[in-house]
This record gives sequence, structure tokens and C-alpha cells, in this order.
Amino acid sequence: MQVSIKTFDALTIHELYQILRLRSEVFVVEQDCVYQDVDNKDQKALHIMGMKDGQVVAYTRVFKPGDYFDNVSIGRVVVSQEQRQYGLGKQIMLASLAAIDQRFPRKPIEISAQSYLLKFYTDLGFRVIGEEYLEDGIPHRRMLKE
Repeated sequence: MQVSIKTFDALTIHELYQILRLRSEVFVVEQDCVYQDVDNKDQKALHIMGMKDGQVVAYTRVFKPGDYFDNVSIGRVVVSQEQRQYGLGKQIMLASLAAIDQRFPRKPIEISAQSYLLKFYTDLGFRVIGEEYLEDGIPHRRMLKE
């Protein structure tokens, strides 16, 4: 998987389409969650794309402190269903953490993690903070990596 990191304005229309399609396939269709994915926050985000054969197969978006949470944050972590057996979730998260370390060294990173993925994020150095809550009808936990 090749990783590409771009601001919103640097995305091509084809990359943006692939990102939105992947997010919709997983978060809306697969997880059967009706919510507004196009939320006017993409314009502020740094987009981390994992590409295979010219297609976006893994993705995250990163926000600087104050744009989403008070801390740096990672969101919309997604891997296409047919690519999950290859460890691309961990790869895209490690690429996202490296991008954050380069741009915002020594800053805490905060995420809103789907509860069933707590072990995945804990293995990456995040710890749970606070109680479980529903976000778009799905149980989530706030997590922090310092």
C-alpha cells in the first residue's frame, strides 16, 4: 500500500470521490448508519490515503488542535472490507501518527473510537478516557495518546 498525504485543496476530484465512496460504503452501508458524512470538516483536515492499484483502500483524516477536539485528532479511520485481512488499518494509523508527529510533535492525540475497536487503538498506544456514548447510534469511547 502506498500512502499519500494531502490537504483538501490538493485532493484531485477522483481522490475525493474515492474517499467519499469508501467512507459511505463502510460507515453508511456496511454499518447501516444513516448520518451526514459530508460534514464541512474535510476542508480543514489533512487526508491520509492508502492506495492500492490506484484506488483508495484505507483512509483517515487528521485535524490540528482546535479544529475538531482541543487536541490533535484522527477520524474517519476506514479500510475497505475486502482489504481488511492485510493489516492496512494498522498501516494507515501508523502513517497518520507519523504525519502528526512530523507536523505536531509531542502533542496529545484524541480520537472518538467505535467501542468494538478499543483493543486496536489500545495496541497503538491510546487509552480510554471517559464513559461510553452513542455517536450516530454507534457506541464510542473517547481515547487519548500522549
